[in-house]
Amino acid sequence: MTDTSPAGLPSSPRTVDTPGTAALLVDDRGRYLLHLRDANKPIWSPGTWGLLGGGLEPGETGAECIARELREETGLTVPGLVPFLTVETLDASGTLKDRVLVYRGTLNRPAHEIPLHEGIQLRWTRPDETEFMTMDPGTVAVIREHQRHPHPLPDSGGTPATVRVRQDAGHREGSIVGAHLVLVRDGAVLLGQRHPESPFAPSTWHVPAGHREPGESTLACAVREASEETGITIEARDLSLVHTLDQRNPWSPFPRVQLFFAASRWSGEPQVLEPDRCTEWRWWPLDALPGRLVEYTRIALAAIADGKSYTELGWTA
Repeated sequence: MTDTSPAGLPSSPRTVDTPGTAALLVDDRGRYLLHLRDANKPIWSPGTWGLLGGGLEPGETGAECIARELREETGLTVPGLVPFLTVETLDASGTLKDRVLVYRGTLNRPAHEIPLHEGIQLRWTRPDETEFMTMDPGTVAVIREHQRHPHPLPDSGGTPATVRVRQDAGHREGSIVGAHLVLVRDGAVLLGQRHPESPFAPSTWHVPAGHREPGESTLACAVREASEETGITIEARDLSLVHTLDQRNPWSPFPRVQLFFAASRWSGEPQVLEPDRCTEWRWWPLDALPGRLVEYTRIALAAIADGKSYTELGWTA
């Protein structure tokens, strides 16, 4: 179900108003550049064809975000991108779940010449072909509106129109589960400095952590991440849950459950085994943590020190 109505969004929306952006790229033959997303991953509309794009980072405008996302995902720089449409996704009860500002641009380049760093495939697609493809519903709505009105239809304030897409009643929101290790030795906690080019928290310190893989328990994930990232060996029976952080970020459609485990014992010394992700491991005194520390990790470590087992972050009443 879709409808179109004016939207009260600023012309340069920031994170609080528009969590995400997307690019409607059209060639001179009237085809759309579609992106096949990874399946079996905790991402928006996994395994479907959709538009390139992603979530805003703190303090970032929509124009800055879509330019960065295109650069990171494909290396493309597309001049002349203009706000075209806002897509709002509602749940079955009508509650707003996600908002994406779509920018329109022209691109004439063979899909096979565009490097793809995220997802499975890029494809130039005619509108009539989409009915035979597994499509993201929001992308279908955008293409439909572009077929009706090829040029933006902003209101008097320059704000683009809005298309609303309603999820069916069977949809259930999922959460990304993260496993984190709190290894403490002589009053110091093990932290790794993330690579300067890391998509998340570059050049920032963080505990050993990762997302569980399909079919993997969170404990098994923690054990695997310790081995893969640091070379440290831990047995699952030596891990205990010390904190749960329930997190919602404005730039992500999925909430995150961050589980922190303490280890009663382990073997080995930390080594840099994934230099493309982490450049250094260091033991930091708990009373002198680095300034550039992942914020939710800082909050969790403080809560653990206070004996608190649960924290909510980013949720509103």
